[in-house]
Amino acid sequence: MQTNFTPEQLQDPRLAEADSILKRCVHCGLCTATCSTYVLLGDERDSPRGRIYLMKDMFERDRDASPEVQFHVDRCLSCLSCMTTCPGGVDYMHLVDLARSHIEETGKRTAKERFVRGLLARLIPYPERFRKVLALAPLGRPFAGLMKRAGFPELAAMLALAPRERVPEGRFRGPGTAVTSDKRMKRVLLLAGCAQQVLRPEINDATIRLLARNGVDVIVPAGAGCCGALVHHMGRESEAVAQAKKNVDAWWKVTEREPIDAIIINASGCGTTVKDYGHLLRHEPEYAEKAAKLAALALDITEFLTRFDLGAPHRWSSLRVAYHSACSMQHGQRITSEPKTLLKKAGFTVLEPPEGHICCGSAGVYNILQPELAGELRTRKVANIESVRPDIVAAGNLGCITQIGLGTHLPIVHTVELLDWAYGGPVPRGLENFKGFVSDVPGHVAA
Repeated sequence: MQTNFTPEQLQDPRLAEADSILKRCVHCGLCTATCSTYVLLGDERDSPRGRIYLMKDMFERDRDASPEVQFHVDRCLSCLSCMTTCPGGVDYMHLVDLARSHIEETGKRTAKERFVRGLLARLIPYPERFRKVLALAPLGRPFAGLMKRAGFPELAAMLALAPRERVPEGRFRGPGTAVTSDKRMKRVLLLAGCAQQVLRPEINDATIRLLARNGVDVIVPAGAGCCGALVHHMGRESEAVAQAKKNVDAWWKVTEREPIDAIIINASGCGTTVKDYGHLLRHEPEYAEKAAKLAALALDITEFLTRFDLGAPHRWSSLRVAYHSACSMQHGQRITSEPKTLLKKAGFTVLEPPEGHICCGSAGVYNILQPELAGELRTRKVANIESVRPDIVAAGNLGCITQIGLGTHLPIVHTVELLDWAYGGPVPRGLENFKGFVSDVPGHVAA
């Protein structure tokens, strides 16, 4: 693609980066076939190619974000399916990040939009605040219909996503170290996350149990928090940088005492962001080098386990598992075979639903900010999952688990919860009725 930036404009690091990305696009349009919003809407402006033209025009003209650009960029899921498809290697992820920051700085949002987006940014990344607000959800749920009619579908969507039953407290809560009872073979850090430890703390519990049983010390460092993905995808770049710095500080302090083998991520949306810390903090002199080194250590839990011999499972199952590959897993991190291989080795029958490349509509807080489109995508995703007639569904991202769970009666759990169960851990919450379909392997003691 030919660009028309002036030499003066290219002195701006943001515009110089946008220019280098835009030049790789050859207008081929292959990305439109795999874009979830284009598949739904059929509007060129809601495809990667169309959004690239809108962003190019905004950047080249060096103007404030127009309502049209803001509208169509807001409808982008950042599923990154276009990047998997693109033959030219266009870095759409960083281009749309640049556009979102520009929109946040120059666009004109309504008071309602500013309120909702600010509310999400100030609640979800902070577990204690988020936990307290969720406790009030039952009081607000009867008014969800009224909120929609009053023009606040986002608040109604938040209530719909809130758990209807009390979430049990996690066994491993807060910073600390889970020391293996076996000979120590590895030493890792775990990103505890923000929303995940509130909505389904069992994911962290299962991760820690599975690793600690197999010779891995697991450290949850004090001072670490949200990875920054949520605010970053809303264009709040300075907040994302601040949250990333906080994690770098916490993790670096641990590594200075003793080297670690990996930083384990069990929420694929977080994994995509943490692996990109080197880029996010590239203009921060005191953090750039540290961030790049730490990002290189980041591994999804399934990546780490694939390189680690778990041995034979302690339990064997006849359960049929539909594996949903989160967009941030398959497109953001290019992790495709590892989760399915691990589940098969653990004794599960793994099924792959049709249209696996299409987003479920979760996409961070997209299902709150764009509830109508997210609902259509969920309906499509659930129909494809149910078409393969599974017993249960597994995914590697809490957002997908929550989103898909709203549209189906099938139980859905994190991949690591199933692996923990197969290798000696307790039955995951929601799968109690399936205990009879799992048999202990002779020679192993059931948990």
